[in-house]
Amino acid sequence: MPASITLSQISWAAPDGRSLFSDLDLSFGTERTGLVGRNGVGKTTLLKLVAGDIRPQSGSVSINGSLGVLRQSVQVAAEETIADLFGVTRALALLRRAEAGEATADELASADWTLPARIAAAFNRTGLDAEPQTPLAALSGGQRTRAAVAALIFSAPDFLLLDEPTNNLDREGREAVIQLISGWRAGAIIVSHDRELLESVDQIVELTSLGSTRYGGNWSHYRERKALELAAARHDLADAERRMAEVARKMQATVERQAHRDSAGRKMAAKGGIPRIMLGGMKERSETTGGDNARLAERRRAQAQHEAKAALGKIEILQPLSVSLPPTGLPAGKIVLKMDGVTAGYRPGDPVIGDLSFDVTGPERIAVTGRNGSGKTTLLALITGELKAWAGTVTVMTAFAMLDQKVSLLDPSASIRDNFRRINRQADENACRAALARFMFRADAALQIVSTLSGGQLLRAGLACVLGSAPPPLLILDEPTNHLDIDSISAVEAGLRAYDGALVVVSHDETFLENIGIERRLELAGGDVNCR
Repeated sequence: MPASITLSQISWAAPDGRSLFSDLDLSFGTERTGLVGRNGVGKTTLLKLVAGDIRPQSGSVSINGSLGVLRQSVQVAAEETIADLFGVTRALALLRRAEAGEATADELASADWTLPARIAAAFNRTGLDAEPQTPLAALSGGQRTRAAVAALIFSAPDFLLLDEPTNNLDREGREAVIQLISGWRAGAIIVSHDRELLESVDQIVELTSLGSTRYGGNWSHYRERKALELAAARHDLADAERRMAEVARKMQATVERQAHRDSAGRKMAAKGGIPRIMLGGMKERSETTGGDNARLAERRRAQAQHEAKAALGKIEILQPLSVSLPPTGLPAGKIVLKMDGVTAGYRPGDPVIGDLSFDVTGPERIAVTGRNGSGKTTLLALITGELKAWAGTVTVMTAFAMLDQKVSLLDPSASIRDNFRRINRQADENACRAALARFMFRADAALQIVSTLSGGQLLRAGLACVLGSAPPPLLILDEPTNHLDIDSISAVEAGLRAYDGALVVVSHDETFLENIGIERRLELAGGDVNCR
């Protein structure tokens, strides 16, 4: 029987009572499925339901085949090794005893001599440079993710369940995961905002508050379909608005005709040519006809309004954010950042960055890239003044703002509006509200407390507060797309495309870098640098 996963009539609500799924029906076969949707819609919860980590409050999950699960974070004990993650610690120990001539005859009969080669093959497929005995705690976050993916490959499950597998990975790690999915011939359900990875899937399933929708094809095909849906919604809205105008015109014409008839009747009655009983009948018919016409017109008007509201709601969901920002006034030839012969690190004699020199001139857009541990975060700490150089000079020649993954420039206990007024003291209330509205924080949405925001809302609020009123000529971003849903990434991209200052961005997301118009790359390699 072919491997399959079937969810039938699934209902599940969060501990706070918020319903995520209600009578959800969804099935998966041996294809690679990208699971997308806005933050908080239930993507990770759905994976947990499939994996058996949680049980549905109603409905059932039926699985035919084996599962391999990769979660967003890999928690490890201090003594745990890669071999433990693979589940082969005892088997490898047996091989070592056999090689030392210490194994019994029964143990030799059960020894798996293919094990080292199969482990090495799994390492190679993910680009992991380590040994099975390496402690997991000694690995970086990206290396740990690679190890977890390698363990899945080694176990050869019927289904892969991957939750944001490229988060925290450097470029090589991302490419290893993308290659894995591209070559995977069994089933896979992949929760991801990595659009490059989603190009490798066979279908997209989108979760919304209304349920799920399946789109055959990869990410590009999905976006084409969504664009068609947006065009159809705009067409439906135009039709609904025309019907509303037509209903209003007909209502007015009907009222005018009835008024004309009533006026003619009153004139005839005034001349005394109509018996009183007939006048009463004419009046009653007039009132009945007028009431019927009014009720019919009201029903048509209500229907047209409902259709217009529904079409507008679809547009608001499908329409990407587009913003216009005040100019920074940054001249093309002005040097905004200069690093000259900079060497720095955290432990004496062990520099992370060595003899680095480069300039940022005018509204350049520079990507800082490199493997995990190559010094990207160190470089940003030098630019912002958080870290002092051991040698050389770092000179920032203009105002700047830094947005890290936690958007720590915002006070989590204050509202978005209050944060904006604190950061932009020259802006009055009208300017504040207009700036926040450009980033989709309108009316009461601007009064949300920062600590209650989702990851996407948080970064969008940070951009609104930094760029909305008087944008600084230099903006520094550290992995801005990590943990954001795709709609939020698109909103951030729209904001950055409208920004005319200089950008220094640390990111491994190639699609994001392309969409914000990166012009130059500073590639770090553990003390060395390649600028192109």
